[in-house]
Amino acid sequence: MLNIVIFGAPGSGKGTQSEKLIERYGLQHISTGDLLRSEIKANSELGQLADSYMSKGQLVPDKVVVDMLEALVSKCNKCKGFIFDGFPRTIAQGEALDAMLKKYTVKVDVVLSLKVPDEELITRLLKRGEVSGRSDDNRETIVNRLQVYYDQTAPLKDYYSKQGNLVEIPGQGSIDEIFTHIATAVDRIIN
Repeated sequence: MLNIVIFGAPGSGKGTQSEKLIERYGLQHISTGDLLRSEIKANSELGQLADSYMSKGQLVPDKVVVDMLEALVSKCNKCKGFIFDGFPRTIAQGEALDAMLKKYTVKVDVVLSLKVPDEELITRLLKRGEVSGRSDDNRETIVNRLQVYYDQTAPLKDYYSKQGNLVEIPGQGSIDEIFTHIATAVDRIIN
């Protein structure tokens, strides 16, 4: 089983590159953002709770997200592996993910860290907001989300670097150029 964490600031291309990873390696994509947004759209209790955090650019509490992920992982016994997109976002979540995967005698094999300058991230997210209509893609929320990323999520780079599974990927260029760097890193793990 191959388990990948795709890591980067909002707008770094995690979702786009995840699609290419799914196509090439046949992995199950788990996007916590997509899962939470679908709960919000369904106006479920979890969705209302998630929206109270996400609409302000804040992170949804760890326990809610970890429980939701474990439910998905436990149902997928014949999967080739997972791409975790948007999770973990804190060191505590990284530790929780490691502990949860250990129950299934698997681990995170590689962490792909997409590096993109802030101004490029803001431009991408504003453009995405115009196209998709996502309410959280406005300048004020984007700036807040980037600050939350640097305060709470960026420290995960050290966490995974100490485990020896962090690979920095340049996140600028064409989608295919970026994916070439990603595929090279993943192929080294599986070969």
